[in-house]
Amino acid sequence: MSLHRRLTIATGAALLSLAVAGCSGLGRSAVGTISYETGRELLVTVTSPSVKGCHRLAPTGATRIENNSLVDLQLYRTRDCRGDKPVYVATNTGDEITPGTLPWRSYSVVH
Repeated sequence: MSLHRRLTIATGAALLSLAVAGCSGLGRSAVGTISYETGRELLVTVTSPSVKGCHRLAPTGATRIENNSLVDLQLYRTRDCRGDKPVYVATNTGDEITPGTLPWRSYSVVH
């Protein structure tokens, strides 16, 4: 094999490795849907949200949630995914608040 051809193959392999490494963390999502009912009894459905960061729920909060995604969730009563005792909702399950308690205001993905 000629030197020129070996250099071309090596360069192509290096560029491919960089491209794969650079894109591997992009676009990771919780495949599926997360549906919740707001304090005003509206149904909201989110499709494949990002697995990174804190996600805010509707301004009135959520009183019931169905996790039909491939990942587990943690629900918080604050808008910034902080606070004591987050509620854990496993994949393909749901939950609802206890009457008289504050609604959930945000969630994060457990991954």
